[in-house]
Amino acid sequence: MKITVIAIGKCKKGSPEAAIIAEYIKRSGWDVIIKEKDNSTQEDEAKFLQSAIPHGAKVIVLDERGVNIKSLELADKIAGWMNNGCAEICFLIGGADGHLQSTRDIADLILSFGKLTLPHMLMRAVLCEQIYRVQTIINHHPYHRE
Repeated sequence: MKITVIAIGKCKKGSPEAAIIAEYIKRSGWDVIIKEKDNSTQEDEAKFLQSAIPHGAKVIVLDERGVNIKSLELADKIAGWMNNGCAEICFLIGGADGHLQSTRDIADLILSFGKLTLPHMLMRAVLCEQIYRVQTIINHHPYHRE
C-alpha cells in the first residue's frame, strides 16, 4: 500500500515531531511519503492539496467536522478498499483555517481525530502513528490492543 500525506506547513528537520514522524514511517511496512507546502491563502492551499492527489488514490480529508472513528474502524475501511483493488490512499491536512468545501467534496472519507485543536506538526505525527497502527491491525500484529 502506498500512503501519501499531503499537508500544509513544512516540518522543521531535527524537530521532535520530525523524529516521531520518521520513526513511524520507518516502522510501517507501507510506502509512506509526505508532500508539503508552506502556508498561504486558503484558496492556494486547496489548489495545492487537490493537485497533489495521486490519480486513483482514495482521499481521506482530516477535518474536525468529519467522523470520529476508532482505529479498528479505520483499519476495516482501509482493508476494504485494499480488498477492492485500492493501491494508494491520500491523507489531506489543511492549513490553520481548515479545508474549503471543494476539498471536502472530493473526499472518500472525512475523518476527525477529535474536537481538540492540535499544532499541524503534532497532528502529522499522530497521523503517522495511526497509519502504522492501521497497518499492524490489518496484518494482525499485536501492537494494537482493544
